[in-house]
Amino acid sequence: MEYVLSIAGSDPCSGAGIQADIKTVSSLNAYGLSVITAITVQNTTGVRRSHPLAPGLVSAQLQALLEDIPVAAAKTGMLCNRAITEQVAQDWERHCLSFGAGSAVPPLVVDPVMNAQSGGQLLEPGAVDCLRERLLPLATIVTPNIAEAEILSGIKINGLSDMEEAGRQILRTGCSWVVVTGGHLPGACVDVALNRDSLIHFEGEHINSRNDHGTGCAFSAAISVFLARGEPVPDAIRMAKQYVAEALRSGFPPGRGSGVLNHFFGFNNQALAT
Repeated sequence: MEYVLSIAGSDPCSGAGIQADIKTVSSLNAYGLSVITAITVQNTTGVRRSHPLAPGLVSAQLQALLEDIPVAAAKTGMLCNRAITEQVAQDWERHCLSFGAGSAVPPLVVDPVMNAQSGGQLLEPGAVDCLRERLLPLATIVTPNIAEAEILSGIKINGLSDMEEAGRQILRTGCSWVVVTGGHLPGACVDVALNRDSLIHFEGEHINSRNDHGTGCAFSAAISVFLARGEPVPDAIRMAKQYVAEALRSGFPPGRGSGVLNHFFGFNNQALAT
């Protein structure tokens, strides 16, 4: 059993955040752990309020889990502010150092959540530099969407070449891989993944659906599961992209606003490895 940790905010709709991460991890036959960074007040029509937890409480949750359970991979989502971002980076860095020289540390996936799909702010602007300077250097892979990649790189993205250049700029933070997701651009859905030696385009169908709340959460959580199983990063991205596409095709609207993914879509997940 792989134990996969999500460090993120709580979504009462269960379409994104901690709840979506746990559903994704569970549907892929791994065990989901959670550290909650914030309580949000939202429904399918939008985020009404957001209340960050104290950094010390976030840290206490994280340390309690890391002391007890062999986490095979971790991911971050909503981190709210500079203090929480710094605390998570500090705790994860300390955890990695505990493995000693030459030991393999668990992979970390950073989903740089900045704004809700409905427009609500989920990361204070003052925390972006901390995210870039403290957390991204610890990341195995960073998974920004177009808007997030623009903020992290300072590059306006209008097409694939811009996505590639934005990815190169983000790599300069010290992370190992970047995948810029292209679902918000018109035309075919192409994700651009790169490290210092490789550039890969992952092409996929552009699925026109309003049931897309939490796609970034599901994508990063699925990558975390596949990395926990020892899959190489390109394969983990490919399989996670396929998982999200299937969940998106069978999504549904639980309320009056944006619909959600069907994380448990009945797909034979073993097929993702073929």
